[in-house]
Amino acid sequence: MAKSAPDTASSAASMQGAGHEYAVVADGGRQYMVRAGQELEIDFRHQDDGTPLPAGSEVVFDDVLAVSRAGQLTLGKPKVKGAKVKAEVLGLVQGDKIYVQKFKRRKNYRLRTGHRSLATKIRIASITA
Repeated sequence: MAKSAPDTASSAASMQGAGHEYAVVADGGRQYMVRAGQELEIDFRHQDDGTPLPAGSEVVFDDVLAVSRAGQLTLGKPKVKGAKVKAEVLGLVQGDKIYVQKFKRRKNYRLRTGHRSLATKIRIASITA
């Protein structure tokens, strides 16, 4: 039996109820719908010297596209002025192994390499608008 994709419309509708505060932030060419306390993985973040961000450090998202508070939705044009989402770094994680295969027929050429992308795991601490 095939797995069905999660219904994003119903999850968005469940987040819009009274008492649910959420924001839509843009980071790394993607948009994330986040709420306080949520944990998610974003693209790898590093310090100026190239080492990963240590656990407990803070990441601030300034590109906030929308904020919903107490049933009131505020949309930015393109960003919500003065809105910020603060997150705490939980640590560095590696993604699943991705295999890259190359093949040339009749040449006895087969090459298989792979990689595991790095990501930074964060927990959303607060949403301010």
